[in-house]
Amino acid sequence: MSARTLPLLFLNLGGEMLYILDQRLRAQSIPGEKARKVMNDIITTMFNKKFMEELFKPQELYSKKALRTVYDRLAHASIMRLNQASMDKLYDLMMMAFKYQVLLCPRPRDILLVTFNHLDAIKDFIYDSPGIMNQVDETFRRLIDTYSCLSDGEFQLIRQTLLIFFQDMHIRVSIFLKDKVQNSNGRFVLPISGPVPWGTEVPGLIRIFNHDGDEVKRTEFTTPGNYVTPQREGSFGLYGDRVLKLGTNMYSVSRPVETHMSGSSKNLASHAKENIVPNPLVKEELNFLARLLGGLEIKNPSGSDTGFRLNLFTTDEEEDCVTS
Repeated sequence: MSARTLPLLFLNLGGEMLYILDQRLRAQSIPGEKARKVMNDIITTMFNKKFMEELFKPQELYSKKALRTVYDRLAHASIMRLNQASMDKLYDLMMMAFKYQVLLCPRPRDILLVTFNHLDAIKDFIYDSPGIMNQVDETFRRLIDTYSCLSDGEFQLIRQTLLIFFQDMHIRVSIFLKDKVQNSNGRFVLPISGPVPWGTEVPGLIRIFNHDGDEVKRTEFTTPGNYVTPQREGSFGLYGDRVLKLGTNMYSVSRPVETHMSGSSKNLASHAKENIVPNPLVKEELNFLARLLGGLEIKNPSGSDTGFRLNLFTTDEEEDCVTS
């Protein structure tokens, strides 16, 4: 398990949360001023300096329940309020979207490009707020300083840690189902075509070398996929073309999004609720939450900022039906 995984998990899930909230705020015709305030308040809280300092300290990855508490509080850092069903739906969408991105990363190191895509999009949300932009840029630089020096092996360990974290989540998402990248059992369909990882060659050629290291024979073979060589590597700098599209906003084109828990996930969730064996990490997780949440200041709406409720479902009746 890598002790450098938590910042990447938090920032990518946070980016997905902001994508979903932005789409729902627009779809439900929330006034522009209120919508901007919600996004600005959440992003300001998310990139709080003390919060980021604590997050980037090397530490083990904590449970889904512990992280859920952080996002629950983060989502309510402004005048918007979500009920339990909407928060459950939001968290499921965040989790499955980032799981898909981790699975499809051509190289483990490309998880950093996925993170940069999320942060680039977050900066677009706050283009007219230079103070908040500076907060995001500071986290950008912290990411570059922390991860640019890591080896491929260390990134492989980070990817493995993330996949272990996601391995029991098989929630069906309508966008993935319609795009045929997810099966009805909630498992993703991995492509067998497309660009190969940067720095590698298209499969189809076997080279044979002698004991002196000289190539003595070549054999070609056919592959079931249609592979291509990437034109260039994505930028790992503060600015630039990331090339990789994973981590960009898949909700930018308006379409309905639903989640459905598969049978295996329901059984796992039920088992988790019934499991009353004391967890030796409970104390550490509570300490972790106390440190993280200490940096999240949640303000009640003032008289001039009237709060509002946002539904991630089309109607309250649909929400009640799903949670029943």
